[in-house]
Amino acid sequence: MTILIDNKSGRPIYEQIVSQLREQIFSGALAEDEALPSIRDLARDLRISVITTKRAYEELAAAGLIYTLPGKGSFVAAKNMELLREEHLRQIEEHLSAALNLARLSGLGREELREMLDTLEEEET
Repeated sequence: MTILIDNKSGRPIYEQIVSQLREQIFSGALAEDEALPSIRDLARDLRISVITTKRAYEELAAAGLIYTLPGKGSFVAAKNMELLREEHLRQIEEHLSAALNLARLSGLGREELREMLDTLEEEET
């Protein structure tokens, strides 16, 4: 498990931890029931406050991505297919939004975008 903190990003550190762990869970880099570092160990490794790592773990638990067993630690939760679908939809929306912005800058219309999508889909099959 790798987490990189960017102090220049402007995003709170706990959000950076949450988004990187979320990505690793959804991508399968972190397997179901895999143990996560303890809150204290992660804080020490990242050289951040225990409160920050605790908040990140609490958010992941509230989202159903991890679970905690008292005295044993935190673990990756079983993948909820609905959660996984929602994450994929969120990523698709981000990519489509970026594509729309680029299309506007290039002067492409909706029909041209549809043609491009159809062509890409045909090439994949």
